[in-house]
Amino acid sequence: MPLETIVTASDSPAPTTLKTISVRTFLLGQRIDTKNLEQGSVLATSPLTIRAGSRGRAVLFRYGVAILFDLDPLEEVDFLASLRRLVIEPVEPPETEEIRIHLHPEGEDRVEHSGAIILSDPTPERLQLLADILGKNAVLDHYEHRVAEVFDRIDPLAATLQRKGDFGSQGKELLQQIGGVLLTQQRMVGRVEVLDKPEVLWERPSLERFYLRLEDEYELRERGRVLDRKLDLIARTSETLLDLMQNRRSMRVEWYVVILIVIEIVLTIVSMTMPGHL
Repeated sequence: MPLETIVTASDSPAPTTLKTISVRTFLLGQRIDTKNLEQGSVLATSPLTIRAGSRGRAVLFRYGVAILFDLDPLEEVDFLASLRRLVIEPVEPPETEEIRIHLHPEGEDRVEHSGAIILSDPTPERLQLLADILGKNAVLDHYEHRVAEVFDRIDPLAATLQRKGDFGSQGKELLQQIGGVLLTQQRMVGRVEVLDKPEVLWERPSLERFYLRLEDEYELRERGRVLDRKLDLIARTSETLLDLMQNRRSMRVEWYVVILIVIEIVLTIVSMTMPGHL
């Protein structure tokens, strides 16, 4: 895709003519096997950055996210098709988001008050930094939606429990959904590491200020903490549900024992009252 030329207002009083690049984020699945791509046209690693299309770039994360820079629609389709065999537990359809970054060779890397992202030069390190933020944002969006769905199920269940003292058949279904969310929590902590800084900052500490501004723009830390609290509440809710289900099962077993005892007593009395009983 050729670079577009637009006029946008920067932080300086005079308008500046900037070139823009399209950036598309794809949450493709739970995992991408990037090892099979770590050869050929690799520009950088950790995260893996490769050439894509005629002039584009792709940054790939093992936790299932691909960030595509400056690919036209046909190149995008071809590239995603080539990745399909490497995606584990695919998300159908893939979750996508698009932004545009502005190139300003004579300026500095920054995020303007309007939220516009300015890059002085689209080097692999800068693209990795931006991709790290966009990838974490995509995963947080995905998990936030899943957690919201569970909370939507918990609320009526709690109302039913308060009203009837029982949750009926909904408990088992909710536990299955909660199990999926808790597995999500494990994956998020073990693979995505939302609050960790990318490795590229160790090599390019001069980019840390830009990274922190991006992190603040997408509110990664605040959203991560909120999500952790919600996941903790869901975990405690699942423990409560399990306890209730086990107590109900125990009471049912106790009633079965009582019924069997009563039946045995009745049979004994009947046999004692029958004619010919010694």
